[in-house]
Amino acid sequence: MAKAAKKFEVLVLNPIAAAGLRRLPAERFAVVKESKDPDVILVRSHDLHAHAFGAHLKAVGRAGAGVNNIPVAKLSQRGVPVFNAPGGNANAVKELVIAGMLMAARNLAGALDFVRELDAADPAFARTIEDGKKSYAGMELPGHTLGVIGLGNVGRLVADAAIKLGMHVLGHDPEITVEAAWSLPAQVRKANSVDEVLKNSHFVTLHVPLGEKTRNLVNAKNVEQLRAGAILLNFSREGVVDEDAVLKALRAHRLRYYVTDFPSPALARQAGVIALPHLGASTREAEENCAVMVADQVRDYLEHGDMLNAVNFPDTAMPRESPYRLAISNANVPAMLARISQAMGGRGINIHTMLNKSKGDMAYTLVDVDSPVPAAALEELRRIDGVLAVRYLAADG
Repeated sequence: MAKAAKKFEVLVLNPIAAAGLRRLPAERFAVVKESKDPDVILVRSHDLHAHAFGAHLKAVGRAGAGVNNIPVAKLSQRGVPVFNAPGGNANAVKELVIAGMLMAARNLAGALDFVRELDAADPAFARTIEDGKKSYAGMELPGHTLGVIGLGNVGRLVADAAIKLGMHVLGHDPEITVEAAWSLPAQVRKANSVDEVLKNSHFVTLHVPLGEKTRNLVNAKNVEQLRAGAILLNFSREGVVDEDAVLKALRAHRLRYYVTDFPSPALARQAGVIALPHLGASTREAEENCAVMVADQVRDYLEHGDMLNAVNFPDTAMPRESPYRLAISNANVPAMLARISQAMGGRGINIHTMLNKSKGDMAYTLVDVDSPVPAAALEELRRIDGVLAVRYLAADG
């Protein structure tokens, strides 16, 4: 009689959509709200930088795209993949960007405040509205140019939506992948630099991850490149914009509006700032999409070793041809496959098939073998210099 497969303990530190948690069947997964040493941690916004990770941790899943709240480098050194859900909230963010453009183009924020502050009992209510509306006259989007900096999942959707609204689109992304380039609308004109986008756009929208290269991407130096009356939108990350530089540009009327999903004390009640309370992914559909994506990815990794959408390890998937599989996280160094093969061969374990992929300094190796792997062989593999983690995925769990 086969022994029951071990249950994986999944620690959930933020509300995760039920549609995602249902992808983790109760016979294999125990979803908990408290645990000192879980197999998996699932989060949305919870900050894990000060978290004490237990020895059994095998994966971290972020039900969203950005992973700034997760110490990715620290987990990489332990061989722990950090999964995210790229594109799961892309449509929600796209719709909010278009809403932000319309709010700025039609002066809706000021117009709403104007009406809200009227005295409903005033006999001149209707006349006050007629007299006041001219202060909120705006512009239409067709014929204007939208500059899109960052052409990933969200940026491409925003570009496509803007084209359908009759806008011209200028795009810049030095890191664009071949796949992303193929899916980009043909009408998008290529810009060779951020400055070129700023100089030639009526609207500029940012869709880049936050990193050393993108921190203060819009700053005191290049904000001067903006055409007078431009509108800047930031639904990417707070740190990609130098707020002091943007406020200075607003006061100088170089910027007409700064629309952002990242309020801060510096931006509060500033003229020309439209700040939303981080609503980019706050739709039922986006939360469910992200939760389902990350749950499926974590489950596939735990049960079969396949890796998809880990920010710190390469996408790696191999059809299972044996009931005995090894999943090895390792540093991307020379001769690693030879060392793994030698360790297996030295113990009389025949390798049926093997796949190794790398991503920067990290690599991942899947090995299907023809016979059970004894504990001593697993320990030998773990002692190989550069091996970070070894998981044995036998058919009986």
